[in-house]
Amino acid sequence: MEESGTFLFNLAKKPESSLLVVGTKRQAVPIVEEVLKQVQNDTKQGLNIFTVTKRWMGGTLTNTQAISKNYARLNELTTSINSDEWKQKYTKKELGLFEKDRQKKQIYYGGIAEMKHLPSALFVIDTHTEDLAVKEAKRMGIPVVGIVDTNANPDLVDYVIPANDDAVGSLKLIITYILEAWREGKNAKPDEPKVPEGSKESEGTKDEGKEKTTQKSTTSPKESTKEEKAVKKKKVAKKPTKKAA
Repeated sequence: MEESGTFLFNLAKKPESSLLVVGTKRQAVPIVEEVLKQVQNDTKQGLNIFTVTKRWMGGTLTNTQAISKNYARLNELTTSINSDEWKQKYTKKELGLFEKDRQKKQIYYGGIAEMKHLPSALFVIDTHTEDLAVKEAKRMGIPVVGIVDTNANPDLVDYVIPANDDAVGSLKLIITYILEAWREGKNAKPDEPKVPEGSKESEGTKDEGKEKTTQKSTTSPKESTKEEKAVKKKKVAKKPTKKAA
């Protein structure tokens, strides 16, 4: 779980990175919604977190052209169904059918309708149930962080979190940890240089540089040559004389 959190923390630092949370289990849905609200309230910028909590629609990652038509249709119905011009064009029965269509699409595509590009990573709750989402992500080269129970195949998951995916306490702990790691990554500052200013290492290098410059400035080239000659004379004088045989 710590390795998964570190990976998502570093990935979230990238400005355009996004995370897709896939969890359709009955126990997981309210936890995902609750934790996501808390995380969004604690940050001032967009987190780029998208969710699938009802059912994974085949082709969400591998057939984006067809799926994007449903996104566009949902946005069109949402913006137009309450307008006066729209109501004047159609009967009450037709408007009722449009509303049913909107509600259905909202259930399946509401959490990903604003996702303009493929996500940077997937966080999958119960990789056995969401095996189609895992396979599509692997096919598209998207890394997968997943909760893997004893009935799932860990070889398909890049970052495995072995845990009980049916226990509410286990799910709440892991989901909170993962989403908090993503939030901290989004709120983190850009990567600093290897030796940041103000650190002890940087102060030591500055002091060394100052000493070198002062030494260079205080000793002239002529004085240095005189000192070298004096040192050589002392060494010659200290050499022991050979004893007579």
